[in-house]
Amino acid sequence: MGRVVDAFWRAAAYCLHPRVIALSLAPLLTSAALAFALGWFFWEPAVGAVRATLDSWQLIDTLLHYLSFIGADGFRAALAPIVVLVLAVPLVVIMSLLLVALLMSPALVRLVAARRFAKLERRRGAAWWRSLFWSLGHGVLALILLVLSMPLWLIPPLVLIIPPLIWGWLGYRVFAYDVLAEHATIEERQALLREHRVPLLIMGVITGYVGAAPAAIWALGITAIALAPLLIVVSVWLYTLVFAFSTLWFAHYALASLAEQRSREAVIGEAARLAESASEPPALPAVAPLPPLLP
Repeated sequence: MGRVVDAFWRAAAYCLHPRVIALSLAPLLTSAALAFALGWFFWEPAVGAVRATLDSWQLIDTLLHYLSFIGADGFRAALAPIVVLVLAVPLVVIMSLLLVALLMSPALVRLVAARRFAKLERRRGAAWWRSLFWSLGHGVLALILLVLSMPLWLIPPLVLIIPPLIWGWLGYRVFAYDVLAEHATIEERQALLREHRVPLLIMGVITGYVGAAPAAIWALGITAIALAPLLIVVSVWLYTLVFAFSTLWFAHYALASLAEQRSREAVIGEAARLAESASEPPALPAVAPLPPLLP
């Protein structure tokens, strides 16, 4: 675990690097523009569609009429926007993660490699399009798991456990793959992920809980609904920072582990070569030809 802590503090220090700050602007501006555009054009239609769907359900309609009867009209008006936000926030998270993986991760990994692992050979075990499909596939699977687990969120302890675990698993799979894509071969990456599965998963779960922190801005209640377009942009910015830090954390840990793995393999290979050469019988010295008996 010492390497996990060391990589954590190194990643935190790298977040203050001017190049890292500059690199964070590309995914931030892109995702913020997309989120703002989607909110501007689709917020009202989405709220209207959700409200119509809720009104068509007899049980929900009865519950809402009861809330109106006891004076809780505000909750009735806010229910549809709350549902839209609950559905939109996971999409914002996935979008931010994918943009960081595509626009920031390669540059951040090269920065870490240049400053700490300049002699580490780049064996390019995965092309960019493989990394893209890897991230997209795991992102879709994470969304499916989130949707399927939503009924369990009604149980108070599980709502604090299940979503961060899903985000942690997603971060572990995506970040570990991306930071090793340029330097490790397929075999090296598979061996490293198998050997370091537990530390990497712990790092992913921690980043999952840290990534859940930006959701606290939606705890403003009715005010959050009124400020939803602005808060979505703010949440995108926070998620971008979290994912940039996570990329640096995984890069420091995974590249250090890869360098150690190659050093260990080099030592084993050299020992095997020496053992093989020692097992061979020594060559006999050349014998000079005898002179002829008769002149």
